[in-house]
Amino acid sequence: MSETLPSPVWVNTSQLLKQMVDDLAAQSRVAVDTESNSLHAFREQVCLLQFSSCNADYLVDPLALRDLSLLAPIFANPKIEKIFHAAEYDLICLRRDFGFSFANLFDTMQAARVLGYPAVGLDRLLGDKFGVKMDKRHQKANWAARPLSQEQIHYARLDTHYLFNLRDALERELREKERLEFALEDFSRACLADEQRQRINGGASWERFAGRKDLSLRELTVVSFLCKWRDKEAEKLNRPPYKVVMDDVFVALAKNPPEQKVDLSAAGLSEKQIKLWGDQVLGAIRRGAEAPLVERKQAEPKNDAVLRRLEKLKAWRKNAGLEMKVESDIILPKPYLGLLSDNPPKSLDELRDLMKDTPSRVEKYGPQILKVLGVKHAN
Repeated sequence: MSETLPSPVWVNTSQLLKQMVDDLAAQSRVAVDTESNSLHAFREQVCLLQFSSCNADYLVDPLALRDLSLLAPIFANPKIEKIFHAAEYDLICLRRDFGFSFANLFDTMQAARVLGYPAVGLDRLLGDKFGVKMDKRHQKANWAARPLSQEQIHYARLDTHYLFNLRDALERELREKERLEFALEDFSRACLADEQRQRINGGASWERFAGRKDLSLRELTVVSFLCKWRDKEAEKLNRPPYKVVMDDVFVALAKNPPEQKVDLSAAGLSEKQIKLWGDQVLGAIRRGAEAPLVERKQAEPKNDAVLRRLEKLKAWRKNAGLEMKVESDIILPKPYLGLLSDNPPKSLDELRDLMKDTPSRVEKYGPQILKVLGVKHAN
């Protein structure tokens, strides 16, 4: 597919936003993507929204437009299909930054996964199906910087321009393989807000280390104080914490606490880092060495029966996935593993109730699931 594309519409005023929304509201489907600055800021934010309709490609600048509430009815309208590629992260960011809710989406990456594609990146799919080449270097660009380069603008518009063609090709394949219902149910579940998965910047960032068996409670306490210092510094500088000091340096510092700045280099700190923050790092280590020990948050232990059911379900879905040539979570999505192992249904009706958001999987695999869970007369 070789064509010269007209320039996308750069939307950075209220008037242009309204004109774009009027176009989108008249469509039965629109393509959507976002770009964020997670690699370049302490608190990531959506820095660009891309939309395509049958009329034009649009690039919306949320840094110039603080109020994007006109878009809310588009995302929430069940009569307008929103086409994403890898929707999960985009939905998290759009909910977090703008409070949008969603209805009726089609995720081309999930569709490709349901079909068993070995590579589901947008660049690979567009290249294989339409001969479109994308420059992946821009994935890590600082999308908060202005102005965007012409290369970034071209890359961003490609993220949505071909999604209509890709979506239609994948839907045809899903119908041919009789897997469309699986995909549609996955799309519907993605629209449901999942508060547990909302990410919170800052906070108790040291808890990411809590599961490490090689750290004693004292060492973990030192790491906690180092993380608290790093979070404050990263927020002040507006950069990701790892761009202040890397995690593995904190582990080294906790295991072999230095007493003087000259000793910090042994843990992996550069001369520049030592010059800028050496005293603060040593102070955090001293406070961590003297403070009350932190507590590891222990997950509530599951009883043996629950664990046995969980392992049986995992083994069954893995084998079913191999047979269908898809990843195991396509057979039984992860949320249902815990639900079914913790609350095993005693009948097909109970299973339908527990898995009401994916009835096609119950229809296809219900008796097998019940058999795996040890329900008599599962067939």
